[in-house]
Amino acid sequence: MRLLTFLFISTLFVFTSTGYGQKPMSGGRTVWSAEQAVKWSAKQPWLVGANFLPSTAINQLEMWQGDSFDTLTISRELKWASGIGMNTMRIFLHDLAYAADPTGFKKRMDIVLQIASRYGIRPLFVIFDSCWDPFPHTGKQHTPAPYLHNSGWVQSPGADALKDATQYKRLEKYVIDVVRSFRNDPRILGWDVWNEPDNTNEGSYNRFEPYDKVALVEKLLPQVFQWARMANPVQPLTSGIWAGNWSSDNSLSAMQKIMIQESDIISFHNYENAASFEKHIQWLQRYHKPLLCTEYMARPNHSTFQEIMPVAKKYHVGVINWGFVNGKSQTIYPWDSWRKKYDGEPVLWFHDIFRANGTPYQQEEVQFIKTITGR
Repeated sequence: MRLLTFLFISTLFVFTSTGYGQKPMSGGRTVWSAEQAVKWSAKQPWLVGANFLPSTAINQLEMWQGDSFDTLTISRELKWASGIGMNTMRIFLHDLAYAADPTGFKKRMDIVLQIASRYGIRPLFVIFDSCWDPFPHTGKQHTPAPYLHNSGWVQSPGADALKDATQYKRLEKYVIDVVRSFRNDPRILGWDVWNEPDNTNEGSYNRFEPYDKVALVEKLLPQVFQWARMANPVQPLTSGIWAGNWSSDNSLSAMQKIMIQESDIISFHNYENAASFEKHIQWLQRYHKPLLCTEYMARPNHSTFQEIMPVAKKYHVGVINWGFVNGKSQTIYPWDSWRKKYDGEPVLWFHDIFRANGTPYQQEEVQFIKTITGR
């Protein structure tokens, strides 16, 4: 099936408050059919963007907490993104930042949306995330560990909340309130409900994870989708499959089946070469829904802009690479920096496009992005 080209939602398009052209059930709207998803996709551009964290933040909490919320850096860096033809950014939220200050948190979301809109960028917000440190805390965040990839990124919900079912009401309030507050907002591309939900962080924090983490998330994930649908958003919901064999329904894990079945549009991750990327696209086309790659681009793996973007454009698949500006997240260093010692900037950056002063890591790479996006 030929997926329809993404075009921006027209400012004249009128959304209903109950969802995309359908009445909600008592528990909220239903999952979009393939026809509804394709109808939505026809109003989007070819989506190109990055996973965005301002270079002055080490993690989601430092981005969103009032004391460290850095609008100057956010504005400067989103302007750079627009300048090379990007029109979306995948931005991670955090339940603890909301819990500490719900009103202020949503106000800061609105400020980010105002800034992004100024540059023609519509964010895909990530609600929960299973990656890296399982013990998040509010307040001042630690300084980056030298030369270590994502040394301060934190999970949401953390291990303590995930294991404690009495906290699920708090998580439910967070999801419903945030999505409901922005359910009709045309500045938002969509909601990524849970990033890599079954990631147990082998090679970093695995020994600190709940022994039954996957089972806990597998039980909670459908509820999170339902909470988000209870808010009746006009934007699509998704959760990206990211590992394993997706060649048939029988080869999918129980978690992957939930992620596919509950998603309005299909999203996925791929950090491999162009041939692998194309194969995974072809596997997912059987669902007849728009496809969005929400993570790619690891240069040593031959997952580069020059290899991946032409394939994505050929199939009209949106692409959002990991990393934008080299900063406190330190994702220029590879994943193996958790096992191998580095003592300086790698010759070949793993992720990221710009230095903190706005200079491209590779000028020819940036020129390629501008050319393929028509910038």
